[in-house]
Amino acid sequence: MDNNGYYDAVGRRMPDGDALARRVTQVMKRVYVKMFMALIVSGLTAWLCASSPSAIMFFATHSWIQWVIVGVELVLVMSISGAINRMSSSTATMLFYLFAIVNGLMLFPILMNYTGVSIAKTFFITAAVFGAMSVYGYTTGNDLSRFGSILFMCLIGLIIASVVNIFLKSSTMEWIISIAGVLIFVGLTAWDTQQVKRMAQMAPDEFTGRLATLGALTLYLDFINLFLFLLNFFGNSDSD
Repeated sequence: MDNNGYYDAVGRRMPDGDALARRVTQVMKRVYVKMFMALIVSGLTAWLCASSPSAIMFFATHSWIQWVIVGVELVLVMSISGAINRMSSSTATMLFYLFAIVNGLMLFPILMNYTGVSIAKTFFITAAVFGAMSVYGYTTGNDLSRFGSILFMCLIGLIIASVVNIFLKSSTMEWIISIAGVLIFVGLTAWDTQQVKRMAQMAPDEFTGRLATLGALTLYLDFINLFLFLLNFFGNSDSD
């Protein structure tokens, strides 16, 4: 029996096009499930830290810990992205969820500045925007590749501007960065979704598990960054 296609319940071979569409659908489902689970892990981590007076005190008295967390995040992202072909699917998944935990540690001091209602409101707004753009990236027949390099260059500029504003502390520049950040990650969500779909179409069967993790990491980062930039607009601080 030919193993390159899919078969129905009575053993009849499905057309190659249907087999490919089915495989892509399965991969994308795994991508979104892993991403959703990672968001839950990050949210629970941030909530547990926010509920712990000792954790709050530690982060308040050791500001350097945030830089350590950022460093660990960068190492994990580069490890998953750069060595995905050399690690097993289970190892990649483990590192991804470890990253979600570490990112929850980074998020909790930020979320402490906002009310729970405004955080929930921003999360649902983010989910709606992310969902719409991801569906567009998945279903559109337009090639979004030409926008990828532009968005990447804009992202580099955004990072540089954000670092500069750490020292300038300009509220006007912060608003401009937030607006640009929303636009960039809205575009990246659509582009990254299309890229993951294309990789799912070309990847061999043995790579689909690792591809699901890599795709989940990419879209998770888009979601989190979009959420943080939207929080600047819709988040209400406890002092308001």
